[in-house]
Amino acid sequence: MASSARQQLREFFRGIGLRQVRLACGTILFAYLVSHFLNHALGNISLDALAWGVNWHTAFWQFRPVAFIFYGACLVHSGLGIWALYQRRQFGWKAIEPLQLLLGLSIPFLIIAHIVGVRLGQTLYGHEKLYPQELYIFFIGARQRLLPMLAVLVIAWVHGCIGLYFWLRMRRFFKRAAPFLLAAAVLIPTLALLGVYQGGRTVIADSTDPAWRHDNLSAQHVGTLEQADMLDRITSGMTIGYVGLLVLVLLARGGRAILERRGGMISLSYGNGRIVRVPKGLSVLEASLRHNVPHASVCGGRARCSTCRIRIIGDCSMLPEPSPREAFVLSRVGSTDPSIRLACQLKPTTDLSFFQLFTPHTMSATAHASNPTRIGQERYLVSLFVDIRGSTQLAETRLPFDTVFIVNRFLSAVSQAVIESGGQPNQFVGDGMLALFGLASSRQQACLQALRAAAQIGKNIDELNQFLSHDLPEPIRFGIGIHGGEVIVGDIGYRDHMVFTALGDAVNVAARLQDMTKTLGCEAIFSEEVRITAGLTADALPEQEVAIRGRNEPMTVRTVDDTRTLSALVNGDQVVAA
Repeated sequence: MASSARQQLREFFRGIGLRQVRLACGTILFAYLVSHFLNHALGNISLDALAWGVNWHTAFWQFRPVAFIFYGACLVHSGLGIWALYQRRQFGWKAIEPLQLLLGLSIPFLIIAHIVGVRLGQTLYGHEKLYPQELYIFFIGARQRLLPMLAVLVIAWVHGCIGLYFWLRMRRFFKRAAPFLLAAAVLIPTLALLGVYQGGRTVIADSTDPAWRHDNLSAQHVGTLEQADMLDRITSGMTIGYVGLLVLVLLARGGRAILERRGGMISLSYGNGRIVRVPKGLSVLEASLRHNVPHASVCGGRARCSTCRIRIIGDCSMLPEPSPREAFVLSRVGSTDPSIRLACQLKPTTDLSFFQLFTPHTMSATAHASNPTRIGQERYLVSLFVDIRGSTQLAETRLPFDTVFIVNRFLSAVSQAVIESGGQPNQFVGDGMLALFGLASSRQQACLQALRAAAQIGKNIDELNQFLSHDLPEPIRFGIGIHGGEVIVGDIGYRDHMVFTALGDAVNVAARLQDMTKTLGCEAIFSEEVRITAGLTADALPEQEVAIRGRNEPMTVRTVDDTRTLSALVNGDQVVAA
């Protein structure tokens, strides 16, 4: 158990890359932004509501441990944005990605004056600038600062929403949650901006009262002219420093391009006669995009999927070693072949020949589809593989048309059971079939549906055997494998020959379990994952540990000698609450 836990911990850290760090920091900043916007929205009620909200807001975000995490996230996220500007060589993947980067880099430039005026003013001089003081400055004292501040609110919100979209768009719940997320994305900033406007109107009206000005615009609150001059100089220095840093990054990009060209060019051969020449240091995916070569990449080159995989032709010994992130993704798809690499991560230094493993017409980084499921979506599904036994002997003793007739009747009986149980027949491979459950149901329902389908398959095949008893020397036998897990669903194929299917370890395991029914002499095998998720009691069926090809750890499974017995289990008192 200890070694398994250490292995899982190592796998977890192997899966962490710069993108995961940037995502974690961005989530923290977006949480701060939501809190700040909701505080602004209280301005639609009154200044007292704004004051009440800001007390809770500052109490949480200025709590020492939270403040340490927050400011650390600010620095790391900003630094990774600058690093992305330097590192990214190709900005033509999607128009929204360069836009997100541009918006993110503009935020520090626009927010520096506010940070210096409020936070640094409080630290250096003890200023107490809250909503009355800030709204007075924006609406009366220095109106030229109002538009930049409103602009940064919109820019920061759009930047964060784009990041959340790229993070969540491939999650299985995104399609259902999208309308609610869109409503929140529109309402929250709208209410915040209206709150700022209403608060400003109140401050304009109150500022005509000398008593209000005495209570809210004293030197203790807004500082002296000398202090304001010092803060302005600090603001100017930080702004010049930040702009200078961006200029240095752009100069570094130009210098890198010159050095790369002086360092030589390499040729990339795509295995179909297409050859491109690029400078050393570009990833294979970047080279494809630079030269408009179609290349599959569902996640847009972020090493979140493996659809950009390529197989190297020839010697692989001169290739750079896979990064931890690349090694993690390849291990997730069970690839141990050194000739299989991720195009978005591999940066060759010598001439390279390869071919793509996924059809670029199916899943392209530049593809635009109205339905994200058709491109590729990660979700939990239950896979059921069923295969007829003895089909070879069946074909040897019959005319081809008779064999086709029997196999079609078998597949019709199986498909009818799957559909009646709430599943979807997906792929027909010879005399076998893959069915998917969970496309429109919960995890527990999907597992129960798959088990009910297995029970119904047994009944339907019994009826088929009675119908064909005069023509079959032996009854038709079958094997079923069932397993559930996270998979990628989408369209696979070429041009007009596209099929919707599922890819992933869970599908492969179901196929392995189906094949294992031959050696274990049973009609069906389903994983412990399916039993637990379905809510079956632990003593419902015999338990066994089996070795699955491609997996290091043995898997606990449940064997079913007669699938018809499953009907009583999934419909009776053997199901416990989930």
